This record gives sequence, structure tokens and C-alpha cells, in this order.
Amino acid sequence: MIPAEMDAWVVARPGPITSHPLERVRIPVPEPGPGEVLVKVEACAVCRTDLHLTEGDLPPRRPRTVPGHEVVGRVVAPGPDTPRLAPGARVGVAWLRSTCGRCRYCRRGAENLCPASTYTGWDADGGYAGYLTVPEDYIYPLPEGVPAEKLAPLLCAGIIGYRALLRCDLPPGGRLGIYGFGASAHLTAQIAIAQGAVVHVLTRSAAARELARTLGAASAGGAAEAPPEPLDAAILFAPVGELVPTALAALDRGGTLAVAGIHLSDIPSLCYQRHLFQERTLRSVTANTRADGRAYLELATAHPPKVTTVPYSLDAADQALCDLAADRIEGAAVLHPAGHDR
Repeated sequence: MIPAEMDAWVVARPGPITSHPLERVRIPVPEPGPGEVLVKVEACAVCRTDLHLTEGDLPPRRPRTVPGHEVVGRVVAPGPDTPRLAPGARVGVAWLRSTCGRCRYCRRGAENLCPASTYTGWDADGGYAGYLTVPEDYIYPLPEGVPAEKLAPLLCAGIIGYRALLRCDLPPGGRLGIYGFGASAHLTAQIAIAQGAVVHVLTRSAAARELARTLGAASAGGAAEAPPEPLDAAILFAPVGELVPTALAALDRGGTLAVAGIHLSDIPSLCYQRHLFQERTLRSVTANTRADGRAYLELATAHPPKVTTVPYSLDAADQALCDLAADRIEGAAVLHPAGHDR
């Protein structure tokens, strides 16, 4: 039976996480509209984008939004015109919530650039709650038998890391630098290593460096250090613009740096000769397409990554974001509503 109300967290007053911008509330369980389904949340991973939204780095698009866009759950009720998913289906809800399907970006397969795109936990309420609604066409089917805690980080950290790996143009057997080593980076490193890359991790956290070594990184050093060899490609996961010149300088000729985050602090001045000459390339990563999501989840199902998680109850969502801001989390934090097994 679907209750009338549910526990949830809303972004009440965007600001520093220490100022308690999140508010715990009781709100009505939403009703699915045409083409939507109602999903009961089993687990919701905590993304740095949630932190950016909560702190106001990512301007809220609506008042008192429920964050969260890495959701594993079960369909409990369909809305009108939802023919595919029956109640009980296990599904994943990710960042991309809808696109227009008509613009020139959508028509050419670049729906992540759609000007009318909307996002879970930003334009519509997300998974820091007991239930959420989602358009059926933007849901991913998920396998049974895998703990929800291990699947949830794949739905953003995994998918966006996969797209960043595509964007950095890493050649076969190439040398990849990864700057920052949180939820997305630790999953992306495993893909690259499995594909034959030599991975060098640069991050300020000693615990993250140790995790990188256990996952097969060839080296792990401080974020501002030079890798032991020139890089064919690099991905910047840390939202620190000061690392852009550092990463560009570490590239070999023809190398590409992909910036994976939705938010980045200001980039210092670049020296053309040192940072960009010899055909070095700087690229951004903007969300992902559903094709990216399907390709990554198929890969992760065939070759399951080692997903390092730290569980939190839904009651402790604000603490999870505090710990993320303070770099106290190895891998991914994952929220669990009361009553759900891990």
C-alpha cells in the first residue's frame, strides 16, 4: 500500500553545508503523471552535484527541491500511458530526466546538450525521499540479485565517468591521469584498467590514494604532483579549477583533458605554449545521453566493478553531504530509507 506522506529532505536555504541548508520534512507522496511511474526508493547514492545544489554553487531551479539522482528502486504505480514497466520492476533513476526529442541536438544523438533538458533532483524532486516519479522513457532496468547499495553509484558516478573516459580520447593501452578520486573516479579507473590503460591517480586524500593502488593504479600521488610519465589523456573529477593547468601540463603531445564535473571553480590563466600548444585539448563533459547510460550499465553488468560505498540512513543525509564536503568518504556515500535491506 502506498502511503499518503513520506519523509524527505529539501534544499530550504542554499548555502554552506555547515549552515544546515537541508531541511527534513514530511511531504505528500507524488502521483505519476502521463508517461511517468512512481518508484519506491531502495537506495540513493550521494553525488557531489547534490552538494553543489545544496550549497548554491548550482543555482536551484525550483524552491525546496528534493535532491538525489542515483536511485535504485521498484516501480509501485504507473501513470497514464506507461505501457512498459509493471509494478515490481527494479529500475534505476539517473540525472537526465527528460529532453525535447526535437531539437537539432536531440536529432543528432546529442540529447545531453538539449536546451530543454531537465534533471532529477534539480528540475524535479529526487531520491532523498521514500518515493519519486520519473518518466518511463528515462528509466534504466536493473538486475536482480545485486545489492541496491552497489548499483546506486553506477547511475551517475559510473555513467558520467564512462562519458568522461570517452571524451578524453584515451588511446588503446594509453596512459591516463585521474585527478580526484571519489565515487566517479574509482569506477572510471577500473574501466580504464580493464581496457588495458596505465592509470596514474593524483589526489590530496591519502586514503583515496591507497584505494587507487588496491584497484590497480600504476601510481598514486598528490593532486599537485607530476605523474611519473607524460599522460596521453586525463580526467579532472575534482571541482578545482586550479588543477586544470596542472593536468594540461602533465599531458604529452596531442593529449586531451576532460573536465567531468558540472561545477568547477575558476581556472587560472593558461600559458598557451606550456598548456595548449602541441595540440593538447581541453574539453568539458555535459551530462550524458541515455545511450551512454545503457552502454555503461551493460558493461558494468558483464564486468561488475568493485564499488566502494559508505552507507547512511536517510535520516543522516545532511551528515553524508558534510562528510563528502570534508573528503571523509572513500568511494560513494549511499542513503537507505528506513525498512530497506542493503
